[in-house]
Amino acid sequence: MLESLPWLLPALIFVARVVDVSLGTVRTILVLRGHPFYAAAIGFCEILVWVLAAAKVVQNLDQWHLAVAYAAGFAGGNVVGIWLEGKLALGQELVRILSEAPQVQLAEELRADGLHVLEVDGRGGPGIPVEVLFVITPRRRVPAILARVEALDPRAVCTTSDIKRHASFGPPAAVVRARPGRGGLFRLK
Repeated sequence: MLESLPWLLPALIFVARVVDVSLGTVRTILVLRGHPFYAAAIGFCEILVWVLAAAKVVQNLDQWHLAVAYAAGFAGGNVVGIWLEGKLALGQELVRILSEAPQVQLAEELRADGLHVLEVDGRGGPGIPVEVLFVITPRRRVPAILARVEALDPRAVCTTSDIKRHASFGPPAAVVRARPGRGGLFRLK
């Protein structure tokens, strides 16, 4: 069948490489996020597809277009893998929010949206109060949180970072506002 359709083998090799490199990208993210068993299962499938694709290229080294399809599949697999990982949005993020507009009451607004918010008073300069907020949330919710903060306080500064593990200390109502100089960053009721 492959002899009668000469374009089919390069297309199959290209698709196989896109699949195996995409799986490899997701597998790497799963390892970094602490999911070794899912990563192992995906790794098994990834290598199985890779062996099949590589074998066809090595068996036919006289056909340069197969090597091109193999390389193009690798490049395409990187793009697809990164896109796929972004859509899966696995893991947790820490969102840090700094606001010099305490009248906006960002913490209360975000809590009304159902978020757990740790609030710390800060100073941004001589006598300039700064509201410092920390929110741990699933990655897929980060864009909505950033858009909400932007709508409430366009001058707020937001940063995010990946969290591998975290412990929960109870519902948001258990955390009270910390005051500088009163023993620690926060206290529990």
